[in-house]
Amino acid sequence: MKISFLSLIILLGCALFNPVNVMALHHEPQNAQESKERMPDNEGIVVNTMDAAGYTYMELENSGHKFWIAAPTTKVNKGDHIRYSGSMTMSNFTSKTLNRTFSTIVFVTSTEIKK
Repeated sequence: MKISFLSLIILLGCALFNPVNVMALHHEPQNAQESKERMPDNEGIVVNTMDAAGYTYMELENSGHKFWIAAPTTKVNKGDHIRYSGSMTMSNFTSKTLNRTFSTIVFVTSTEIKK
């Protein structure tokens, strides 16, 4: 039986990336504590907050990563667990009211405090 080079590459690709091997490569939490600490990408814990010009700017932390979001004026406190939706990311956004430039900020249409 003669196998072409392309057929060999396809065969190896199928063998390497079949669902069993892909699942083996997927990181599973080592324990229940680690899985509880992971949050969806659209959530975070409020680290800092400020209000200006009809917006609440919130610095959130999710799995060690800090980032800023801007939402319609919202009552939040440091330590609140926030979920947001309707996002649009902007780079190098300057808030004239705050006299500050955010390297990256996510503008969101709504937020909710998770209990």
